[in-house]
Formats: sequence, structure tokens, C-alpha cells
Amino acid sequence: MGILISAIGQGLIWSTLGFGLYLTFRILDVADMTVEGTFPLGAATAVTLISNGVSPIIATLVATLAGSLAGLVTGLLYTKGKIPILLAGILTMTAIYSVNLRIMGQANRSLLGKTNLFSYDFLKSLPQNFPVIVVGIVIIILITIFLAQFLKTELGQAFIVTGDNPKMARSLGINTDSMTILGLMVANGLIGLGGALVAQNNGFADVNMGVGTIVVALASIIIGEVIFTDTLTLPERLITIIIGSIFYRFVLVIVLYIGFNADDLKLVSAIILGLALMLPRLRSKLRLNTFLKRG
Repeated sequence: MGILISAIGQGLIWSTLGFGLYLTFRILDVADMTVEGTFPLGAATAVTLISNGVSPIIATLVATLAGSLAGLVTGLLYTKGKIPILLAGILTMTAIYSVNLRIMGQANRSLLGKTNLFSYDFLKSLPQNFPVIVVGIVIIILITIFLAQFLKTELGQAFIVTGDNPKMARSLGINTDSMTILGLMVANGLIGLGGALVAQNNGFADVNMGVGTIVVALASIIIGEVIFTDTLTLPERLITIIIGSIFYRFVLVIVLYIGFNADDLKLVSAIILGLALMLPRLRSKLRLNTFLKRG
């Protein structure tokens, strides 16, 4: 039971990555590799600030801002430098590696003996693993409300149109470059927030902790879409990302339970994502074959 509760907590805080990638991958329709640099950037920023006596709340907010700045760099390289988005993200991600080393002063840094978001006194009275769930639920609710309200605004609608049809957006007088930069900043801010949360929950930050992050975030999105195939509203779609993230954590727990090594999790993650991506196509073919047989 403790392992299952832990999986729920992990799924909640990791779903922030799914939210961030959803903005770029699904709404803006760009493949942003900055994610794998922004995640450890948020972790490094939060851990370093907390280690130096800064409030965990302020440290987490600064980590979110640091992620947004990384998104700004990628956005400028893409829109103003005319560098392909995939390469722009890789360039930013590569540069962030050195930035993280500068921030922490070493390859990894611990929070041993330091108070973080999950170790406040009022949370210590809760059963084991429940502080992560409580903090995760509060943060997820705030993010969901923010995104749902933001995308209803005129600015948010312009952002959606930019992703759907850039030519039409420009014909309507929308500055698509600004919308792209805005989207990358918000998305990477959420990724940086996710890095800060995961680092505080784990008790340390490491420069290599971003490897495979994009696969985890994509898995949350794709699994949620596979489970809920009907047309959904945006708030409902965000909820499916949370469910997908938790389900993905459950699968990893099962994989470890049946005897796989923790070193195999990256491989397992890639396999899970591959199967999730292929499932809709396989399901469509199955429906078509069934229809033809009936005909």
C-alpha cells in the first residue's frame, strides 16, 4: 500500500512535466528538446537556493522563472535566429548543462538536513508519502486553474490559433513569433517547477537527472489520451494527463515488482511510450477489420 501511495504522489508531481510538454507538443505543435535541460535547471536552482537558506516556496518560484528563461532562449533562437526548433532546443539544453554546474558548483547537491516543501512541520504529522500527495494536489489544482483560465483569454486563444494554423493566425494580426515564445516560456516554466518539486522530494539535484525526461512527460500525455479517447474539454484533457502520469508510475512499480532492475527503467519507459503511441493505430485497424468482416 505504501508503494502505491508513493506512486500516486510521484505521478502528481511529475504531471507538471506533462502539462508543460502538452503546451508545446499538442497545442503549439513543436518538438521542444529544451525539456531535458530545463528539468535539471529547475532542480539545481531550487536545491542551491534552499541550501543557502532561501525559503522553499521562493526557491521553487525562482526555479520556475529559471525554466521560463530557458524557454525564452529557445524561443528567440527559433523565431528570431531562424534555427529549427529541434536544434534550438538541443542547443539550449546543451548550454544549460554548464549553467547547472555553475549554479550548484558540482555535479550534484544534497538537501540533507534542509527544510523543503515536503518537510514543513504541519506535513510531518501526516502518514508516510502523504505530504507528497497533499503538496502535489495543491500545486496541480493551481496549475490546472491557471492554464484553463489563461487559455480562455484572448491571449490564450491567440496562442491556440498559432499552434493550429500559423498562417491564419498571422492573417488575423496575431504575432505568431510572440505567441511561440510565450508558449515556450510557460511550458518550460512548468518543467522547471517540476524539476524543483522532484528534486525536493528526492532530496538532491543532479546535472544528469534530465535524461529521458521528455519520454516521461510524453508518456503522461499519450497514456491519458489512449485511456480517454472521446472529445474532451481542456480542463478534462489536463486531468487525463494527471491520470496518465499516475498510471505510468503504477506501471513502473509493477515492472520493478516483477523483477526488473532499476537500471532498466529508461528502456521500459521507452517501450511503454512506443506501445502507447502505436495503440490508437492498432485499435483503428482492428475496428476497420471488424467492419470489413461484418460487411
